[in-house]
Amino acid sequence: MISTEDLRFIRMLAGHRTLAEVARAMNVTPPSVTQRLKHIEDKLSTPLVQRPSRTISLTEEGLLLLEKGQSILNELDELQEQLADRKRLVGGKLRVLAPLGFGNEHVAPLLGAYKRAHPQLDVELELSDNPVWSSCHKWDVIIYIGALRDSSLKMVTLARNRRFVCAAPAYLAAHGEPRSPRELLRHQCIALRENNEDVTLWPFRQRNSNKEEVIRIHPQLASNEGRVVKDWALAGLGIIMRSEWDVQAAINSGALVRLLPDYRLPDADIVALVSGRGGERSARVSGFLAALKAGLQPAPWLAG
Repeated sequence: MISTEDLRFIRMLAGHRTLAEVARAMNVTPPSVTQRLKHIEDKLSTPLVQRPSRTISLTEEGLLLLEKGQSILNELDELQEQLADRKRLVGGKLRVLAPLGFGNEHVAPLLGAYKRAHPQLDVELELSDNPVWSSCHKWDVIIYIGALRDSSLKMVTLARNRRFVCAAPAYLAAHGEPRSPRELLRHQCIALRENNEDVTLWPFRQRNSNKEEVIRIHPQLASNEGRVVKDWALAGLGIIMRSEWDVQAAINSGALVRLLPDYRLPDADIVALVSGRGGERSARVSGFLAALKAGLQPAPWLAG
């Protein structure tokens, strides 16, 4: 007889590319993952993963088990929530995916406070600037910043967030201040690679005329880590385009100077992606969304 733990294991398989990744996520050895998969296949007398294959690819039977198993697990979670609601407790497991920098600075503290308020709750937080959308079903809440191309999930706006171009006073003293987007082409620009966006394409719009001016920068420095990019800018190595939440404090202190004030960039609002309508969400998800909104309104980076 297959168990709920077997179903959770199959869901874990579907959310990762290789068995080695599954082993790391479960904090076990790769042979134990292989052995557990074989044990479930033996119980069902059918293969669940295509072989040979370097990446995990479920068979038709595996996909069927994943689909039906997910429904069973959802029903069990809902039952647990209903029982917890009778005791006025938020319980079960809350799985949250958030961007690395913003997650460290803002989501993790709010999630910690939410856990303290609800001792029966189990929490899993993963920080990543390149979410794997094929496994989005495993997360209860996904915090996202930037342009969202496609998603079947419901979007809840948590905070408004503008984008600025800025540089350190030392850089501007050495290279001058650009007066138009086109002048950026002769400056040293720094790129942040995140969310599979075209990060070298900077689309400006003039405030008065609303005329669009799109610039293709040629970065001499680039990184996938926002903190590194900001540190390079603070060190006077070039011009960056960053979110307001990340650079506003440095602009307020004078460590960075906001450039091209007569132009604006597309906003990158901070949103939560969740499944289902409000009335269908579990108490733990609804409660955490409320805690996020309360913690981000007013936006803490605008304080002072």
